Amino acid sequence: MAAFRTRHLCSIAAALVLTVTAPATAATAVTSAGAAAQREVLLVANNWDGTADVIESSGDFAKIGRINVIPDKDQRMAEINADPIRWVAFMTIRNSVGEGHDQFVDDMYSTPDGSSVVVSRPSFADVVSINVATGAVNWRFPVSGYRSDHMAVSPDGTRVAVSASTSNTVHVLDINTGKQLGSYSTGDKPHENIFTKDGKYIWTMSIGDVNTALDAPWLDWTKGDRRITVVDATTYQQVKVIDMRQRLDAIGLTDYSDAVRPAVFSPDESKLYFQVSFFNGFFEYDIATDKITRTKTLPKNPATSDDRTTFVNDSRHHGLSMSPDGSKLCVAGTMDDYATVVNRTTLQEGPLVTASKPYWATVSGDGKSCVVSESGADQVTAIDFATGRKVVSVPVGDHPQRVRLGHVAADWTGPGN
Repeated sequence: MAAFRTRHLCSIAAALVLTVTAPATAATAVTSAGAAAQREVLLVANNWDGTADVIESSGDFAKIGRINVIPDKDQRMAEINADPIRWVAFMTIRNSVGEGHDQFVDDMYSTPDGSSVVVSRPSFADVVSINVATGAVNWRFPVSGYRSDHMAVSPDGTRVAVSASTSNTVHVLDINTGKQLGSYSTGDKPHENIFTKDGKYIWTMSIGDVNTALDAPWLDWTKGDRRITVVDATTYQQVKVIDMRQRLDAIGLTDYSDAVRPAVFSPDESKLYFQVSFFNGFFEYDIATDKITRTKTLPKNPATSDDRTTFVNDSRHHGLSMSPDGSKLCVAGTMDDYATVVNRTTLQEGPLVTASKPYWATVSGDGKSCVVSESGADQVTAIDFATGRKVVSVPVGDHPQRVRLGHVAADWTGPGN
């Protein structure tokens, strides 16, 4: 394993940098196919709505149009109501991770030609492709088990990896046809999936069971097998496993969760910054030495209870992105109701920008802003990387979560328009 780490350090370490660099890579592929016909946008997944808002990728972030990502809802509900086991699973999602709501869209990406969006729909346990011009379903792939979750798109835009969280499986699909190209096993509850920049490897973060009330540090062992699984993206065979438990224990943080949530690599791919369950802050991990080198604890909101059972899905802070030049990190302080820009050299945070349960952070198309989804206020908010100050907030649908860069036709304003 040590030999593998040495030989493939650069390509493996590139994995999570997709959070910053993949949108630009995808944009290059799309642009080369027809620059004059497309526009870059931000896709906002409105989880409880079953819609996706399409907004400008920078500037004023104005709304362009909206896509219904559950046009087949009646058919899916009829199938669920006819199957007692699926109905129980559907209701379990609603009453646990869904906080009393159905989870109709978790993650989404556009196809390279900008003609469709591919959406993971947790409550329907599937992935669908929606034609953005007509609103019709192009294809549907039911995942194994009873819930779909985070996705990732390969650098060339041709493959999409989706977590099937209840079956501990990741499916890799052809983004244009929905045909499964391969699958692989993971730890418990696979969550985030990330391709390396060269498309040769996929990293999957398993976060374990986040829906129990067994949240005390001494009960951490009940949360399951939480690890990073690295697979070959051609054969889908496991090539490496990383468990942050040992790395945290080595620096005396035995009471901290090892469930890796959002993460991002530095531009030179030597450092990994990542969040874990229950923690108001993030860690810096050095790839070459295989050690956690710095811990950043961010301020707590005095109004936020320290009772871990009150944290949504074990997330105190959930959302992390980095400016293209690597000088700033942007953190979504989910349960503490703020977002902040952090200097990567000093780890000093900037102003705490008030935000209502921000649950994701991404980078604007021009690279100047961090964009966070405020799931508690049904809006997305742009924060200037240079000043750390709020730029603008834009209303979106019910409970926005993932926000991704994508493309649509240059004159697109919505299905049927």
